[in-house]
Amino acid sequence: MSQKREIYCVIMAGGVGTRFWPKSRKSMPKQFLDILGTGKSFIRMTFERFNKTIPAENFLVVTNQNYKSLVLEHLPELTPEQILCEPVGRNTAPCICYAASYLKSKCSDSLMIVTPSDHYVANEELFSQTISNCVEFLDNHNALMTIGINPTRPETGYGYIQRSNSDTISAVKCFTEKPNLEVAQAFLRSGEFLWNSGIFIWKTDTILSAIERHLPDMYALFNGIADQYGKDTEAEAIAGVFAQCRAISIDYGVMEHADNVFVHSGDFGWSDIGTWGSLYQHSRKDKYANVKPAEGCYTYDTRNSFISLPKDKVAVIAGLRDYIVVDTPDVLLICPRSEEQNIKKYIDEVKYNQGDKFC
Repeated sequence: MSQKREIYCVIMAGGVGTRFWPKSRKSMPKQFLDILGTGKSFIRMTFERFNKTIPAENFLVVTNQNYKSLVLEHLPELTPEQILCEPVGRNTAPCICYAASYLKSKCSDSLMIVTPSDHYVANEELFSQTISNCVEFLDNHNALMTIGINPTRPETGYGYIQRSNSDTISAVKCFTEKPNLEVAQAFLRSGEFLWNSGIFIWKTDTILSAIERHLPDMYALFNGIADQYGKDTEAEAIAGVFAQCRAISIDYGVMEHADNVFVHSGDFGWSDIGTWGSLYQHSRKDKYANVKPAEGCYTYDTRNSFISLPKDKVAVIAGLRDYIVVDTPDVLLICPRSEEQNIKKYIDEVKYNQGDKFC
């Protein structure tokens, strides 16, 4: 790779993580929580995963303006100038356009690795090799790259990428949003589809050119304030841009339309751990297939359930099958694992009756 090109890691950390309610709240969303019990938050683990090869000064974090202090608390290696603040969430396309536009103004020749802040990777060595392969590929190709995960089950909670062949790096045929079970089973049988990890690698110029072509209004908005980056007027300028920016994902807005999209297949123990159910799948279980605290939780005739309790709290749970029980100091959630897709509905009902205090 050219010695002149700087590699940057852009961490997207603006989500609220409603599917992990009641632990994840607007005031303390999923990316800042130690959901896995490792002693580190998701955003901390993400930073450390990339910091092995990318220096701290080459990180940018795009997040909601309300979370800037939280980011700096979890990532003290970064400076306030490395935190790009969105006044309101507008999905991933504006987030990435902001980061690319900002980066272009600071570094004329750069490469971006864009990653969510809240994913899990089991084999970090293999993951790092995958990223290196993508960077090397971009030495000789003007491509938009993403990482696809070899599917192990007909998962309906992930998007899918159809590849043109079975090579490790292949051109992308199409993207598909979260399918129903029948379609997901067909995808799995075909062998042509990978899970969409939401991790991207590209030259900054390449993604900006693609945004200019496929989302010209958005490109014009951010390009119009490029001279404000790093100045006292940046926040006001960004507020004006986001007020006019439509909410759209980078997949839907750019990747599905571009003709230079490639995918690198991966098998390094990836999960977005986006729900209590996915956390259950990745957690150690007792002989009755329950995930529960090591101490203070007494279960009787209870099977296949996920139980989370506050520290030093005792609970007795009897007669549950396939349930989620999440207790926090002010909210208790008890629901069947098969109905966790309704959590957003539960939050809306609570908010309607109780206001934002518990959300």
